[in-house]
Amino acid sequence: MTLDARTSRIIEMAWEDRTPFEAIEHQHGLSEAQVIQLMRRQLKPSSFRLWRQRVSGRKTKHQALRPVDVIRAYAPGQYKR
Repeated sequence: MTLDARTSRIIEMAWEDRTPFEAIEHQHGLSEAQVIQLMRRQLKPSSFRLWRQRVSGRKTKHQALRPVDVIRAYAPGQYKR
């Protein structure tokens, strides 16, 4: 089964430690819950469990929890301070 480019990019962003869910929502219109559903459908069960353990509670995956020095602009005007 092949993934389209958009789905592949969303999965890539979800795996990246420094890409917050808010950036995925801004760029692709998917909420955190929708990203979780997508990951559950597209990944093998063991890979999904590994990913969920990795991102659960991770400060860098949630914009509001990130330290100010970690914030970087993904696109001009993306973040409101």
